[in-house]
Amino acid sequence: MSRSPSVILSFRRTFALLIILVVLPSAGLSGFGVVAIINERAAVEKRLESAWRGTLESLSQELPKELSAAKLAEEGGRLQLLAPDGRILSEPDGTFQLEGGRTFTEDPLLMEALGAVMPEVGSLPEVPTVFSLSAGGRSVVVVAERKGDIVRGVRLSVRALELLLTERVEPRAVSSEPVRFALMPVPRESSEGGGLMGKLVSEVAQARASALGPQVLAERVLSPPLQDFRLVVLPTGEDPVARASARNRAVYGVLLGLFYLTLTFGVVYTGRVLYREARLSRMKTDFVSLVSHELRTPLTSIRMFIETLALGRLKDPAQMQEVLTLLTRETERLSVFIERVLDWSRIEGGRKVYQREPMPVMDVVDTAVAAFRAQRLEGGVDLKVDVSEGLPRVDVDKEAVAGALLNLLQNAYKYSGPTNRRIELSARRSGRWVDLAVEDNGVGIAPKERKRIFERFYRVDNLLTRKTEGSGLGLAIARRIIEAHGGRIAVKSEPGRGSRFTIHLPVQKA
Repeated sequence: MSRSPSVILSFRRTFALLIILVVLPSAGLSGFGVVAIINERAAVEKRLESAWRGTLESLSQELPKELSAAKLAEEGGRLQLLAPDGRILSEPDGTFQLEGGRTFTEDPLLMEALGAVMPEVGSLPEVPTVFSLSAGGRSVVVVAERKGDIVRGVRLSVRALELLLTERVEPRAVSSEPVRFALMPVPRESSEGGGLMGKLVSEVAQARASALGPQVLAERVLSPPLQDFRLVVLPTGEDPVARASARNRAVYGVLLGLFYLTLTFGVVYTGRVLYREARLSRMKTDFVSLVSHELRTPLTSIRMFIETLALGRLKDPAQMQEVLTLLTRETERLSVFIERVLDWSRIEGGRKVYQREPMPVMDVVDTAVAAFRAQRLEGGVDLKVDVSEGLPRVDVDKEAVAGALLNLLQNAYKYSGPTNRRIELSARRSGRWVDLAVEDNGVGIAPKERKRIFERFYRVDNLLTRKTEGSGLGLAIARRIIEAHGGRIAVKSEPGRGSRFTIHLPVQKA
């Protein structure tokens, strides 16, 4: 039968167009969502920075005032910077002294930093002055005073200054997030390895430090003379930017997952509907072609015989009787086909009513065998019937189930070849089932065809089936009848070695 390739190709084109029209916008939406998540992180960072900007501005102005109010005092032979509340703001081993162009200190960082700015330090006023120095990529805060030609001072503790800032800002916190304030050196471009390569190395180092270092919520570079440091806000708990971004990513991921799940369901459902409509269209075309073919052959024969009789060409009574017999056979053939199509229509429309009643299995078998033998009066087949004794009753519509069994017998006869036909009909009990099996020695069925032989209008395409009449509805109707009785039909077959169809009927419940 025709497979209507144009219908299949049309379905494939339509489905491909559907996929393109759905996938492209969804991919764009996904990309837009990723960009939105990235922009959301930047927006959170900007929002936090804006929230802390005023606080950092205020602290950057208060820090010099706090340091100018501190006193530089000598205790135990060492200089110390004391805050107004008496706390020590300097490092214990960070004292230094400049005299005669030489630097005296035990701190190597101070030695390097002071050596780079020796002339400027020598012009300091005689009052304590706080300023920052930077050398070798590291920065320090010192306080120094000049007495004659001698300059002495001490390096301040960055940790002590951070505690001082944190205490000042607690009463006016602008966020519920636990944070701390820190003094961090201002990143400087390295002078080593000039040129493009040196700049590239410097940028990579800064990017790595930003990625591996603590997350900065907001920052502000301090004004001179503390211009080598920046005041930053660092989270002490979970990073709020990361938490907000993670929350947004989770929400977006869930929504995106639901979207793609719904999209997949919609595409699959739409594809199934399109495919079902394509198959339905193909079946309608096949049905029209099948009915036309099946009706044309008997109608042509009937017309030919009627014309022969009408023209009075037959004078011999024997010939007349033969023509009448052929007319009767073709009419029966036409009636059987029409009745089969109507049965299928009633089954598909749910209008088929089964008159079920408990009965012996032998009654069903006898009805089917009697109908089979009545249709095959010419013989030519070795039919063996083997029904076990003591089989339980089955609750069935005898005519319907016998019709399904008759269809299996007819198929066994038609596809067993022209000679040496052997068919065996057996009935056995198998647990809670009664098995009615029809086995033949015919051409068999290829594995790829076994799943489709129960489809409506489907027929195995081989030389024998092309020469054998059939509607492709028999097995489909038989399966629907048996399934309506709570049973099933199974098939075992090998090409060239025959087939075995088995009807499994449930045993009548006590």
